[in-house]
Amino acid sequence: MNLSEELIYRGFQAETTISDPTTLDTRESKKFYWGADPSADSLTIGNLAALMMCACFVRHGYKPYLLVGGATGQIGDPKENSERDLKSLDEVEHNKACIRSQIERIIKSDNMTMVDNYDWFKNINYLDFLREVGKAFSMTQLLDRQFVQNRIGAGGSGISYAEFSYTLIQGYDFLHLFREHGVSLQLCGADQYGNCTSGIHLIKRLEDADADVWSTPLIIDPVTGRKFGKSEGNAVWLASTDNGSGNYTSIFDFYQFWLNQPDDSVEYLLKIYTLLDKSEIEDILKHHSETPENRLAQKTLARCVTEIVHGKENAKAIENLTNLLFDKNTDFAEFSTDEISEFAKFLPTITKGTDLVDALVTTGLAESKKKAREFISGNAISINGIKVNESLILNQTAIIKKGKNKFAVVE
Repeated sequence: MNLSEELIYRGFQAETTISDPTTLDTRESKKFYWGADPSADSLTIGNLAALMMCACFVRHGYKPYLLVGGATGQIGDPKENSERDLKSLDEVEHNKACIRSQIERIIKSDNMTMVDNYDWFKNINYLDFLREVGKAFSMTQLLDRQFVQNRIGAGGSGISYAEFSYTLIQGYDFLHLFREHGVSLQLCGADQYGNCTSGIHLIKRLEDADADVWSTPLIIDPVTGRKFGKSEGNAVWLASTDNGSGNYTSIFDFYQFWLNQPDDSVEYLLKIYTLLDKSEIEDILKHHSETPENRLAQKTLARCVTEIVHGKENAKAIENLTNLLFDKNTDFAEFSTDEISEFAKFLPTITKGTDLVDALVTTGLAESKKKAREFISGNAISINGIKVNESLILNQTAIIKKGKNKFAVVE
């Protein structure tokens, strides 16, 4: 399967300036760039979909230029309905370091170049930027952008000059990478397509050269119909521990997210989020359809995505832990202290001597003490497999279970 066929098979095709996808297979300049702003200290699985598209290009011989927006992150990509809060410079630096390490872990390529647009923007004179870039755009072009129309139209919240100018800054990134590295292709999510065309416009206007954009559809949560991402409030983060902002998803919860996907979505997600080829996916789906109760497709999806983001060792450990915790024949009382300590690497943990109500709140199994007491009185809580209906002090190493699939460890 060549690149164009694989992109279409996996669903990595939305708006693009490329009329014939097969030209990607023989493109003279096999260099692309993809960028992310440090608006948080972790990427999400929405970003991961775009990175999986990038990885597809890399497998077919393209050189990636992966950009972390130290400059654009100081302004913020305009939202559809309101102004972004500005990040402090220290926060931008912290976020840059966090997401850069995530990108490097997912795109494994000796040919990869990481870049930061602050490196070229920090020395640009404002008047020079207006003369070169500002004069290349008409106000009509900029006012026609959908996000601008949403913000300045009837009932809109308005837009600052800083956010209005964001598209010029991003366009200049493409121009700079074209001039310095010969990059003539930008990859993006479909929501960034308009901003990306600013770079095409600048390259044509100032260099009299052609460039292209290839975008991938936004990934939609099949249950809620909303896109996966932090702006929608349903983010599944790539960070597995808290980097200071609370933007993380434990490896256990990450694995469970994929394991609990419905049958209607699993083929779609296997194509996007795994490295399995077409024959492997078809074989998995065939066996899954024969015995859907075994959830082979979901188990494969969960293992493969967790391997990509968190490594094979963690994926295997979580797979084994899940099998133990959800096996109806498992006797929780038989787990040794050492085994429970191993579980603590992946589950919320509380120290011995803690009251059960406090433990449920601290570990996130309950959002308040009132809810914790309701769970206890409603027989939704068990300690080492034994239901409890009153609060108690947790004085022994144990596994707390809430409902069917939430766990914590006492050690």
